[in-house]
Amino acid sequence: MNRHPFEALERLAGGVGTALLAACALLAWLGVGVACLAGVGLLLAPKARALTRAVAERERARLSGWGTPVVTPYLSAPADRARPDGKGTLSADPADRRDLGWLACHGTLGLAAGLVGMLLPFGAVRDITFPLWWELLPVGERGSALGFPVSTWPGALAVSLMGVGWVLIAMVAGPLLARLQAWPGVLLLGPHPSVDLSERVARLTATRAGALRAHAAELRRIERSLHDGAQNRLVGVVVMVAAARRAMERDPAAARPAMERAQAAAEQALAELRGVVRGILPPILEDRGLSGALSALAADCAVPCRVTSGDLRNVPISVAATAYFAVAEALTNVSRHSGASSAQVEVEVRQSGRTLRILVTDDGKGGAAEDAGTGLAGIRDRVEAHDGTVSLASPAGGPTTLEVELPCAA
Repeated sequence: MNRHPFEALERLAGGVGTALLAACALLAWLGVGVACLAGVGLLLAPKARALTRAVAERERARLSGWGTPVVTPYLSAPADRARPDGKGTLSADPADRRDLGWLACHGTLGLAAGLVGMLLPFGAVRDITFPLWWELLPVGERGSALGFPVSTWPGALAVSLMGVGWVLIAMVAGPLLARLQAWPGVLLLGPHPSVDLSERVARLTATRAGALRAHAAELRRIERSLHDGAQNRLVGVVVMVAAARRAMERDPAAARPAMERAQAAAEQALAELRGVVRGILPPILEDRGLSGALSALAADCAVPCRVTSGDLRNVPISVAATAYFAVAEALTNVSRHSGASSAQVEVEVRQSGRTLRILVTDDGKGGAAEDAGTGLAGIRDRVEAHDGTVSLASPAGGPTTLEVELPCAA
């Protein structure tokens, strides 16, 4: 978890929201317990369970959005069906029992940690600015955030110095409180460790298969480019040089055009070889960085395209190459299939350097699909080989939005 105090304050504020929801869910379970005394509690249990899952999913999304992925662990549907006798049924899913433990922690400890973390900076601002307005208060209400009475200017200045102390405390305590607030969710809302390990193994197996597919596809592309392009050019050069040599033996003056044709064919073969090399790892990534490389892609796009990027200097070269390929393939699809009049590429590093987010949008006709042979499957294979994610939204009539997220932490 990042220790930046402003980020910690933002996390604490979001955690207060889910903590309030958790407290409401706790009250719902308390109502179920009271209803059990009347013999109708089991009928209400599935509703309380669904509410608990909804609140827990919101917390999972919050934690995942801050760079701590929490996988949904449920083994059964969100709500149980009633038994034939009309009575409700309690869940046997262990994830639901872990959710109840999280509710108890987050609805109390998480709420308290969030409120304290949010009050610290407000108290700091109050005390620092106290000398500016303390004389406007009624005499009996002049005091510091801790309630110490103040009646003189030296006392007001002392309160202001206390405010500076509150700032230091908030900078140190804020990240710690954010970590404390998130700890129950990280511990209890994910799958059981054994389930998580199995899922991770399955995900790594799928990712490895995707990486192998992407590698094989890249090798086929390189082989096809060399065989159909540069190799044929070089064979042509050999034939032309042989013809020029025979012509030189018979008529040296007639050999000049043949040598010129051979030179032109050699230059074309060299250009195609350079194109193949650029496809393996574009030199422009080394020369101009990811931001400059993407700007060059946008400039070459047949559809007017605008690139917006943040500071991308610290993105690893392997991640930059994958991002470059994804954008290049996406803009190729925009040019060939979308019928768009404009496109936009947004690239930024999020979560304090942990994630590279790429957003490619166009105002075309939509209807893009991975199984349509437009290269989107290749983008997914490459991205998932880096443990990244790809999401596509392309309703009929447009617009089309392709979002790619790549882990890029060192």
